[in-house]
Amino acid sequence: MKSRRSMSSVLFTLLATLSAAVVGGVSSPTARAAPTGVVCNTYCDARDPGLTDQDRVPVTATVDARSIELHFDDADAMGWASIDGGGPGDSVWLDRSMDGGRTWDGDSRLGDTAVPEGGQGWRTQMYNVDDWNTKGVGALRACGQPVDGGIACTPWARTTWNAGSRSTAAATALMMSYDRGSKLFGGDGWWTAANALTAIIDNSRISGSGSYTYAIAETYDRNIDAQGGQFRNEYLDDTGWWGLAWIAAYDLTGDGRYLDTARADADHMSDNWNDTCGGGVRWSTEGNYKNAVTNELYLQLTSALHNRIPGDTAYLERATDEWNWFRGSGMINGDRLINDGLDDACANNGQPTWTYNQGVILGALTEFHQATGDSAPLTTARELADASTVRLETDGVLREPGEGDDCTGDGPSFKGAYVRGLGTLDRQLSDHPYASALTRWADSAYDHDRNELDQYGPHWSGGDGAPDYGCQQSALDLLNAATG
Repeated sequence: MKSRRSMSSVLFTLLATLSAAVVGGVSSPTARAAPTGVVCNTYCDARDPGLTDQDRVPVTATVDARSIELHFDDADAMGWASIDGGGPGDSVWLDRSMDGGRTWDGDSRLGDTAVPEGGQGWRTQMYNVDDWNTKGVGALRACGQPVDGGIACTPWARTTWNAGSRSTAAATALMMSYDRGSKLFGGDGWWTAANALTAIIDNSRISGSGSYTYAIAETYDRNIDAQGGQFRNEYLDDTGWWGLAWIAAYDLTGDGRYLDTARADADHMSDNWNDTCGGGVRWSTEGNYKNAVTNELYLQLTSALHNRIPGDTAYLERATDEWNWFRGSGMINGDRLINDGLDDACANNGQPTWTYNQGVILGALTEFHQATGDSAPLTTARELADASTVRLETDGVLREPGEGDDCTGDGPSFKGAYVRGLGTLDRQLSDHPYASALTRWADSAYDHDRNELDQYGPHWSGGDGAPDYGCQQSALDLLNAATG
């Protein structure tokens, strides 16, 4: 293949003047201002590939006997496309996506060029994968088209920046779903966005990488006045998820406003405790349904607040009342699994034993143990975990009851909440009895349920299903838990 001519020495000198910087604890190129449509990090778009000594080819495609390749310079987080085995006039270009390949600018065709007369192959200039000026976490693919032929593109891929471990690579892939307008994952996810943010925070705690901690303040500032304000709404489980997200944010940053919001969330839940079925927090302000996850979240949130507020007695009293009510409610069935909630007669309604109902309680009882110093909650948590890790495992991995092939909606987030709680309990117990299960599930997901962007699907043993942020959050929670 012939090389394209280098840029003029004047332009190259201009582009090469930037030095690397440390952003959020990870070495990454410095973001630069750029003309409209041009991305500049360490170097600006349209850099000559002849100037790099790196060439990694993660993905390829073919069309009419032509080979199309995507090339990466991982050090500078740039890529270029090539086409070979063809003839003059064959086209080659790059597409760039900032949402994990769901959309891209169809008119951009970055570096669009054609094989010159007398040639069989050609390559584009180099383009940035990410846009650090706008916190865009990107992906590239190489596309080619023979003269008068059809178009073929490689799968989407990205450089190894912020992918030093399985979990950080999964966190980077999850950040592709962080909407830079709404500051929520998936664009308009609410309680699921709280879970995704929690997974990102946990990954930062475990990995030591601060690359994506900007999402904490951005999410908070953009959405603090949304819905009922302070991340409250009519669904008390939604409020509980956000309360725990802000507990995690407070633990990581020490910023007191996050703890204040977690208190506001817990107080909102407390205001919706009533005498139906003898107590408990109702699921919605529009009814009196008492379900498991809302009350598990309330137990964990009130226990966590007691553990973080010096001299507290009020939240400890609420947590104690919650656990006394919950364990006698009948939602824990004879198999030591927890059904969805209570029927109109205040009896176990027999609805599915969703994984998140089995997992949140484990984190909640761990916090409650830390609040009280009582070993009994840990004993109960271990009994519940012993049951769920066996009864909900299929084909060697955790499987959601009725698990489908979709990664959108509520259900794909459930398994993440389960393994997060299981990991919390496992870290508390000195013999770490669930570490082997978490590792086994993580290994299976990594080997069988992952694409070139480190995006994960719904089935950790492999199978059908397109990735999206719900499945990605659950996979990140799994990898976090398996790492510790």
